[in-house]
Amino acid sequence: MPKKVLYADDDAGLRRLVERGLGAHGIEVVTVEDGVRAVERLKQEQFDVVALDNYMPRLDGIATLKQIHDLPNHPPVIIVTGEQDSAVAVSALKSGAFDYVLKDASGQFVPLLLAALTGAADAMRMRRAKEAAESELREQRDRFEKLAVERALLLREVNHRVANSLQLIAAFLQLQGGSSNNAEVKAALTDATRRVMAVAQVHRRLYTSDDVQSVSVDQYLAALVEDLAKTDTTETPVLSLAAEPIDLDPDRAVAIGVIVNELVLNAMKYAYPQQEKGPIRIGLKRVNGRHAMLSVEDDGIGHNVKTLPRSTGLGRSIVGAMANRLGADVVYDPDHHGTRVVITFECAPRVNPS
Repeated sequence: MPKKVLYADDDAGLRRLVERGLGAHGIEVVTVEDGVRAVERLKQEQFDVVALDNYMPRLDGIATLKQIHDLPNHPPVIIVTGEQDSAVAVSALKSGAFDYVLKDASGQFVPLLLAALTGAADAMRMRRAKEAAESELREQRDRFEKLAVERALLLREVNHRVANSLQLIAAFLQLQGGSSNNAEVKAALTDATRRVMAVAQVHRRLYTSDDVQSVSVDQYLAALVEDLAKTDTTETPVLSLAAEPIDLDPDRAVAIGVIVNELVLNAMKYAYPQQEKGPIRIGLKRVNGRHAMLSVEDDGIGHNVKTLPRSTGLGRSIVGAMANRLGADVVYDPDHHGTRVVITFECAPRVNPS
């Protein structure tokens, strides 16, 4: 039920009837004698609902209704008319009236007017509550989007700094390796440098990408293979990559990169002894909707032969640890001529626990 109503009618007797009838229900009623004064009063005060007589001097009900609709945050309007012609009601509704009420000279229409005013007030409250809720939702969405942008910028800056720090560490390792006269120390530091750069490559991808929450593994491996190819001292590059587009979270992308780094370096060292030349192939492809298969293979002497040079086993341990992070097993293909390592892992997006 409305608390405050503006009623415009050129009939002073009906104005008094409406004022008494609505006042009996605790409604504050302000009455004016024409549309011009109604518009002026609306500019000065707030009303829950407005009721307008259709026929008034200077400005009739429909003309007044149109002027009220030009006011900001205007209340709903009820047209009151003594005409039985339905065309008046149709015109009022088309002009934006919430409802219309047929009046009589005795004031019997007041209960009908009360019902129409109550319905209009309730509808307006619901509408404004909805608009307020939608406005709050938009504000929350805008705040969330702003926070998301700020978070992305922060993560990009963090990844930039991490990549720079890792590159600095790699440079230190490279310098220390270059200053060592011990061949084993030099080789170990070179391997450590490559491992650090494999991780740095992920962070470089994150701060140069629009998406700071996932890594395009195919593009990452392409850059990683290019870096590894530069470390191959043979004249003709032996590395090749066939990778399908797959996106992973940074942690799993790092695991993939470290695995490829270790397996490729191992193949470079041991697959083709006595300076022989041969291919090393890296593959990445989807095997179904939720899994992907990573493979690194060569056509060398194989990994179980007795002539395989002795190694520290560190690379294999690292590959195993990274495979565990992927929730996968390291499988050596027994039917492949040479060495073929296959790792099948889940590539569907994971939901991080909050």
